[in-house]
Amino acid sequence: MDLKRILDVLTLKKKTISVYAFYGPSGTGKSHHAKIVAQQVKTDVLIDDGLLIKDERIIAGKSAKLESSYMGAVRVALFDDKEHRDSVAKAIRAHHIKSILILGTSEKMILKITTRLQLPNPIKFIKITDIASKEEIEEAKRNRQIEGKHVIPVRPHEIKDKRYSKIFLNSIRIAFGKKKMLAKVLSLLKIDIPVIGEDIELAKEAGKSEVEKSIVRPTFSVMERKAISHAALVRMTLKYTGEFNPEILIKKMSVKNGTSGYKITITVDFPFGEQLADVTQKAKDYIVKMVETESKVLIEELFIVVDKLIQPKKAG
Repeated sequence: MDLKRILDVLTLKKKTISVYAFYGPSGTGKSHHAKIVAQQVKTDVLIDDGLLIKDERIIAGKSAKLESSYMGAVRVALFDDKEHRDSVAKAIRAHHIKSILILGTSEKMILKITTRLQLPNPIKFIKITDIASKEEIEEAKRNRQIEGKHVIPVRPHEIKDKRYSKIFLNSIRIAFGKKKMLAKVLSLLKIDIPVIGEDIELAKEAGKSEVEKSIVRPTFSVMERKAISHAALVRMTLKYTGEFNPEILIKKMSVKNGTSGYKITITVDFPFGEQLADVTQKAKDYIVKMVETESKVLIEELFIVVDKLIQPKKAG
């Protein structure tokens, strides 16, 4: 190690850099919640999957999401490559960063990252279960396991280039005001950008007016569609339709291959009662969730065609 390198390391260690750790198993929604957590611990700097991110901009590093294999992605996230980790350590010094939030799958992984980037140990460890509800974590797992979707907590213009274009899907923007209704209005002014209530509340507490994230599907997460027979999907659809409401009568069903999953159409006689649009949507949500959970394949669409309404059976 030359003299300049030694002086750089000593200078870095002398500076007070507050390091925070945010960890949890892969695919549980850490990147989705990372920006809000960073605001809560009063930092605007993140390290996530090999990237150094400041104010939703990439300032150094390379993303593990660009790797073609899972093990390659792990190596990037752990800063295995000397040139990669040196460039990020240099950027931390150059930007005079005083605090930083590091994302990882475990405390051990985060400590390995801090060592390789010559950073002090974290002063606080935050678990994904401290931030996200069980339902949010399950939904994040579904997005990862079934749809192969990953979040990069940066604005989309940061990754809409040749390197990322092949994996970029879309973006999420969370906008809000003093009331949730205003938040929804603000968001609806932006095409195809949903509002996420839990993030709105956290962001309001942190004093932030808008959070934007990018959704990607990395090459290493695009698994070949599992071989599953249409007959098996028919059986599962029948099973979970009956679980939702045994009085629904399925008269006809078809299963077709989609681009990355399957499309199912069922024609039914539906019990008269609740608002039809509401109850059919509930039925769709339940059936799709249960079929995907059992089959581990993506159901791209479930169409429910109501042929006629029938009187529900009287009890007794």
